[in-house]
Parts: sequence; structure tokens; C-alpha cells
Amino acid sequence: MARRIVILNGPNLNCLGRRETSLYGTLSMEQVMLDIQRRYPDVFFTYYQSNHEGDLIDQLQQPLEHWLCDANPITGFVLNAGGYTHTSVALRDAVALCPVPVVEVHITDITHREAFRRISLLTDVCAHTIIGHGTDGYMEAVQWLLQAPTMKNE
Repeated sequence: MARRIVILNGPNLNCLGRRETSLYGTLSMEQVMLDIQRRYPDVFFTYYQSNHEGDLIDQLQQPLEHWLCDANPITGFVLNAGGYTHTSVALRDAVALCPVPVVEVHITDITHREAFRRISLLTDVCAHTIIGHGTDGYMEAVQWLLQAPTMKNE
């Protein structure tokens, strides 16, 4: 059975590689995804980015509807919620409801950023958190998911 991992990015991460490169680096998300797919050729990856909170919530809720019944169920999510990390109770609730592990990723070290960025509403409902490792954090999150149980209650 193939492993499936969904990588979800929130607002402004569609500008990765062009936005504040001194903080976020010069790699585009397309380049990051190519690196991940090359390292893990036997894993099926889905990438989704949205600047809209509800779209991210819909993606997290899909396993409840069909992905767990699929012949290749989802292994977990890699989630960089961007600014919604600090503001979205609704996204937090969707992560808490998700039946598969969610790994929270932040390219920068949010604990050393502006005061409003230091609080994550997601950390306590995520299975694992990776902060401040640049875009390598996505690769680390995938590796963590491949070694973790596929269901939260396992």
C-alpha cells in the first residue's frame, strides 16, 4: 500500500522564494516539492496552498469523508498555516478533529519573531512541530510522518 501525504500551506506561502528571502529563503515551493518527491519516490504527495482559511479546513476534513476509506489512505498532513497559526481557532479545531497526524511546520523560528507570531494555536493539537529549519522543515516533517503511526490513536 502506497503512503500518501498532503502538504498544506496557508496564506502568502504561494510567494515562497520571492517573499522576504532573508527570512524564508530563495527556494520556491515547487522546488521544495521536487526535492521531497525525489527523496521519497514511493510516496504519493498532494500539495495544496490557499490564502483562504476555509479551504485549508476543507482539506483537513477530507480524510473524514473519503481518504480513510481509500485503498491508499492518507498517512498524514504537513501543515504550514502561515498567519492562521496565530489567529485561527477554526483551523485549530479542524486539526484536532483530523484522524491522522498533522505536523506543524514553520520555516522561521516563530519563538524569536514578533510577539504576535510567538503564539501558535496549533501546536498542542498537532502530532509534532518543526520550527526554524527553513524549507528543510518540510522534508523533516515528511520523514517524521513516515515513521509515525498513521492514526492519532495508534
